[in-house]
Amino acid sequence: MFEWLKKIFQKTEIEPDPMKYLIVGLGNIGAKYDNTRHNVGFDVVDHLAKEFDASWKVDNLGSVADFKHKGRTFILLKPSTYMNLSGKSVRYWLQKHKIEKSNLLVILDDLNLPFGKQRLRGKGSDGGHNGLKDIDRMCGGNNYARLRFGIGNDYHKGQQANFVLGEWNGEEQDQLSELVKYAGDTAKAFGTIGLQHTMSQFNKK
Repeated sequence: MFEWLKKIFQKTEIEPDPMKYLIVGLGNIGAKYDNTRHNVGFDVVDHLAKEFDASWKVDNLGSVADFKHKGRTFILLKPSTYMNLSGKSVRYWLQKHKIEKSNLLVILDDLNLPFGKQRLRGKGSDGGHNGLKDIDRMCGGNNYARLRFGIGNDYHKGQQANFVLGEWNGEEQDQLSELVKYAGDTAKAFGTIGLQHTMSQFNKK
């Protein structure tokens, strides 16, 4: 009898939805971090929410919004845990929506790429980025897609933190909206044409 009940419960478990994607923009909450280089992940998911008229809702461990696009459901997440503890939020929302790590995309700033250049990869090292480091730790490894948005490294020795947490300069600001849109288009493609085709098409800038 117990084996029979066990089989029923196993069958009623909710399977991961292959048409559902979690798009995470990394950043820090609070007005003082607005328009800073470290918050460009927030900027990209904000752009997507605006494009699809999706409303943000403050929820557990982050703000979330969602939209439908080409038969897929995209769930946008801005963790409220601050950058260095992003993993707790990402893990919670993956589990809540039954989303596989293969359908996770994390968008972050990258000092090692020139401003305006982006790189999509299916896995990789954290590259010294504390947000990725915590996601790796909380989600069991680095086998998930990440979109690195280049912010450059135009700072003097010892000034890395000030540069990362500083606001975009005027020249960068003039180009930012176009670059953020390109990153948003990359995120949509990730969910519709897949990782490999998206890498081939968008890893150009």
